[in-house]
Amino acid sequence: QVQLVESGGGLVQAGGSLRLSCVVSGRTFSGAVMAWFRQPPGKEREFVASIRWIGGNTYIADSVKGRFTISRDNSKNAVNLQMNSLRPEDTAVYYCAANPGASSTEDRIYNYWGQGTQVTVSS
Repeated sequence: QVQLVESGGGLVQAGGSLRLSCVVSGRTFSGAVMAWFRQPPGKEREFVASIRWIGGNTYIADSVKGRFTISRDNSKNAVNLQMNSLRPEDTAVYYCAANPGASSTEDRIYNYWGQGTQVTVSS
């Protein structure tokens, strides 16, 4: 069974930075795609970024492009989301997700999910 555990959320002022980390344990698969989604208060969950475990190909949502970066740390079996120039509209619960197969921006494709970490950006 795959387990995903997020960390790094918190409260930050607009313009600040946070770094989220997602540690993967249990069964792993070389062809996996790892992704970050977020769910703002009262809204649907939305795609933020994804990275392929092998090869490192990334895809970033337009809403965060140029501000957020996704990366992987093979030594720690972790995927990170560096968030810079944060805005109040980035406030959300951020989730890490994994899929053994294809990359997608649709959350229904992803089989495994973390518990989420809260990010709050004050104005």
